[in-house]
Amino acid sequence: MVNLSWGKDRFTFELPAPTTPLGAIRQAVAQYTHLPLHAFKLIHKGAVMKDDNAPISAYHLRPSSTIAVVESGPPPAHAQKPAAPVRSEQAVISTIQAELANVRAELSPAVDHLLASAADPKPKEHSRLSELLLQSLLRLDAITTDGEWETARKERKAAVKEVQALLDSLDGSS
Repeated sequence: MVNLSWGKDRFTFELPAPTTPLGAIRQAVAQYTHLPLHAFKLIHKGAVMKDDNAPISAYHLRPSSTIAVVESGPPPAHAQKPAAPVRSEQAVISTIQAELANVRAELSPAVDHLLASAADPKPKEHSRLSELLLQSLLRLDAITTDGEWETARKERKAAVKEVQALLDSLDGSS
């Protein structure tokens, strides 16, 4: 008996004569699985059995051998990478400005409040603000600008300097 595994399914069949071509086994597997004849691979001991004209003895099939059936169709549509979106300089500038506006609205007032209450140090708040400012710096750093986008590059540089200055003032207070 030869064991055949196909996904979660397992079945066995009688081992044919050693001179039987692999194509006969492939035909039987295709009938059982209802897969097209060449829509799957047969694998034995890690090796893909390719030559349908070769006798099964060439693949060293013995009683109690296991053959794995692996479907080899085209990759699913969701596995294919979508095309990278085309970004314009204005879109990059908008992203930079949005990040900076978030820092100005959320983090800058919190940093100012923490610095104003220097008599009552709050290490957790200090750590939280430091972490958020560092995350903002990383997001700004991840924004790529094309070589010709001088305005976007300057915007990004100014935004990084502003966020870094906030982080430096926060670190200088501790």
